[in-house]
Amino acid sequence: MESSTTTRQARRAQPCRVLPGVALALLALLSPFASAQTRAHIESLVNAGTLDGMRWPDFHPYQQSVREFYAPSGYATAWVQGTSPAPQALAMIQLFREAWKKGLDPEDYDAARWRARREALDQGNADVAAFDVALTVCAMRYISDLRIGRVNPRHVGFGLTVEQKKYDLAQFLHARLLSAPDVPGVVESIEPPFAAYRRTELALARYVELAREDDGERLPLPAKPVEPGQPYAGLARMTRLLRLVGDLPPAGAAGAAPEEVYGGELVEAVKRFQRRHGLDDDGRLGAATVKAMNVPLSERVRELELALERWRWLPSEFVSPPIIVNIPDFHLRALDADNKVAMDMRVVVGKAMTTETPVFSRDMTYVVFRPYWVVPPGIMRRTILPAIQRDRSYIANNRYEVTTPSGALVTSGVISDEVLAQLKAGKLMVRQKPGPKNALGLVKLMFPNEHHVYLHSTPATELFARSRRDFSAGCIRVQKPAELTAWVLRNNPGWTLARVEQAMQSGGDNVTVTLAQRIPVFIVYGTAIAYPDGEVHFYDDIYGHDRTLAEALSKAHSSS
Repeated sequence: MESSTTTRQARRAQPCRVLPGVALALLALLSPFASAQTRAHIESLVNAGTLDGMRWPDFHPYQQSVREFYAPSGYATAWVQGTSPAPQALAMIQLFREAWKKGLDPEDYDAARWRARREALDQGNADVAAFDVALTVCAMRYISDLRIGRVNPRHVGFGLTVEQKKYDLAQFLHARLLSAPDVPGVVESIEPPFAAYRRTELALARYVELAREDDGERLPLPAKPVEPGQPYAGLARMTRLLRLVGDLPPAGAAGAAPEEVYGGELVEAVKRFQRRHGLDDDGRLGAATVKAMNVPLSERVRELELALERWRWLPSEFVSPPIIVNIPDFHLRALDADNKVAMDMRVVVGKAMTTETPVFSRDMTYVVFRPYWVVPPGIMRRTILPAIQRDRSYIANNRYEVTTPSGALVTSGVISDEVLAQLKAGKLMVRQKPGPKNALGLVKLMFPNEHHVYLHSTPATELFARSRRDFSAGCIRVQKPAELTAWVLRNNPGWTLARVEQAMQSGGDNVTVTLAQRIPVFIVYGTAIAYPDGEVHFYDDIYGHDRTLAEALSKAHSSS
């Protein structure tokens, strides 16, 4: 990973109180337990940037922060009092052991090694300097990982941008941890402030336990979908699984006799399972449903861990309530000032493997009513040019126009050989006229970006009824365009829902309205979502981003 934790740390930080210089000087005087030899050893370890005996010995990305932590006290021990760890040290060691509750790997913070280190310290056989520096490095790694994530999202192809704030680990440890009576409370305060993040933590703990309880038996894949009333060989296993994950109510005190055919309350339980996994809730035991049931619960644990990592990439505060589009569950959510969902709707995103919607963030600045649709180069090559070659009246018959790159009209009629040649050479463009049949529908919501991706309405509203909705060329089609546009323009005087609907239906063509206040838009990717009602939903990794992130996380500290 890039020398980079510094770069990652710079992305944002929990504000820290600066410890005054006088107090730091006093700290040095009040550290009688650190002998001159120990101080010299700590300084040499810090200068080396490596420490043998740690799982990840190389701490160069944190070296400057570690130096800034020890230098003000003359490299005195911070976590050891005589031959005993301070209460704050013991509290941090316990947090390292429980890092799995946060979706982190305890061994990244030497969780299994602290018991032996403590015993050696108690027996007077420990290298006090090494113990202290190891705890400092682990604490910095843990705080950084918990606050901003283990990897930079840009290193896994995600163009997320967050506010730039200095993240001073040395001052955080000095000012907030070393004398904290409640270390877990201080650490918890730096985590993302979203209720959904906390729900995901709870869901993770629950699924870790479920994964331990599950017997892992696989269900037989039926040759054809099993309908209610038909026999199925996996009914006993399916019943156990659905009860375990909460889709089927617990059995009565006397238990229940095994079902011989698929039916009754099992059908409703399967429907609930299907809804939670982004499937059509038809109650049929088809291949997709059985495959989802055969996903090991340990894999669901991993998805929740990845979800927590992605939550940490978001800023802790927004300049205004944001719009968040989550690709795998095909939903858009607009948040209010308290980070609660104010609006929720279905979306259609880019096709997997061909025209995937990128993961990134930008600010929305304007909307366009009754827009033109400029045909992208790929669609031009694949669809429009072949259609013109077959029928020179295709442009006129389908409400298209040929324009110069600057937008000047060339023709909207029969296409000549000369114009066709210029289209093939890329010297001219094609756009679709505004109107109800326009590919962008009647409004587009713009957050300028290099991907040329935006939100827009669509005449193809039937696609919103599908459970899987990756059908677009990369842009995002929204289910409730008028409602969303009214929400976006809520700070623009006079832009009621009625006025938005009028502008969409009979206003002028290609009318631009600038937003009174910019709105952050985050296009994100999360395959696990914990809802307020306690349900946890899982979605297919349609773009393969989970695999990429899991691989990056496995190497997060190995290259530091």
